[in-house]
Amino acid sequence: MEIQISTDKNVHGGEHLIQRLEAELQSTLARFSGHLTRLEVHLSDEVSTGGGVADRRCVIEARPEGKPAVAVTHHAGSVDEACHGAVRKLESVLESKYGRTDHRKGGESIRHMPENNSR
Repeated sequence: MEIQISTDKNVHGGEHLIQRLEAELQSTLARFSGHLTRLEVHLSDEVSTGGGVADRRCVIEARPEGKPAVAVTHHAGSVDEACHGAVRKLESVLESKYGRTDHRKGGESIRHMPENNSR
């Protein structure tokens, strides 16, 4: 699973932030890595219309193999909070899409169990 991170000119995307975000994405979304080919993360700084307060935005676009892309957005007061919120949202979306196909009611399907021919 390839991870691409980009920032706008107002967000300082230092190496520490990138490493931390990549680690969080890999650990949180590890169980979906077989379905995903690429994750694109876009960090930006927006000024809200209500009082000129800076708002951090994180957009994560997941590219599943052979299926349309899925994107989530989270706004927060800091880059870390925006990233963490977007990762959680993406995890929820992917769980809805792929969690049920791989696991039903939290356990393995009988179709995934090895055959036992010894009787």
